Amino acid sequence: MFSATHVSVICMFLILIGWLYVSRKRLRTKVTNLRGVERSFGFMLLLFEIGFHLWMAGTGRWRLQDSLPLELCSISLVATILLLWTGKHSIANFVIFAGIGGAIQAMITPVLDLDFPHFRFFHFFITHAGIILTGLYFVWVRGYTPTLKGVFQAFFLLNVLLPLILFINKKVEGNYMFLARKPLNGSLLDYLGPYPWYIASLEAVALGMFLVIWLLLRDKSKLGPS
Repeated sequence: MFSATHVSVICMFLILIGWLYVSRKRLRTKVTNLRGVERSFGFMLLLFEIGFHLWMAGTGRWRLQDSLPLELCSISLVATILLLWTGKHSIANFVIFAGIGGAIQAMITPVLDLDFPHFRFFHFFITHAGIILTGLYFVWVRGYTPTLKGVFQAFFLLNVLLPLILFINKKVEGNYMFLARKPLNGSLLDYLGPYPWYIASLEAVALGMFLVIWLLLRDKSKLGPS
C-alpha cells in the first residue's frame, strides 16, 4: 500500500478518469459501435477473472474460505460484466453505487501480496479500475442518471446479500466482505470500531458513500438556476 507501483497505478487511473470525462461527448457522438466496445471490455474483464481463478487453482491458492466470488468487488465485477453486455439500468444502479464505492476503497487500500509485474497485480487493479470506469462511463457517456431511488435499491440489495454472506462465512470459516474480521494489512475498517460493531458502522459508511456518489453524479441540469 502506497508503494511506488501503487501510487503510479493511482496516478494512471486518475488520468483515465479525466480522459473519460473530457472525451464523454466525443465518445457519445463519434464512436459508432459503442455496444461492441462495451462487450469487448466486458469480455476482457471476464477473461481476467477466469485467468485469476485458474492461476489460484494451479498454484494451490484456491480455497473455499477466500476464493469464491463473494467479496463486494467480486460481486460488483460480475454485475459490471453483465452491465457491459446488457446495458440494463437496474444493473447500472448497483455498479454505480456499490461497485464504485467498494472499488475505490480497494484501490486506495489494496489487499494484495504480489507486486508488479505479477499477473495478480494486473488482475487486481484492472478489474477494480474497470468497475469504476464502467460506472462512470454509463453516467457520462451513456447518459444513465443516478437517482436517489437507485441509492436505496443498491443499499437494499447489499443488505439482502448480508445474511447469505454471513451464513457462508460460518460454513466455510471465511471472511467474505470482511464480515468475520478486519483485513490483516490495514484498511479503512480500522477506523470503524472493533468487531462486530464495525459492521454497523460500515453500513452507515456505505450509505453515506452511495449518497456522495449520487450527489456527485446526479443530473445537475434539473436543479434549476442557483
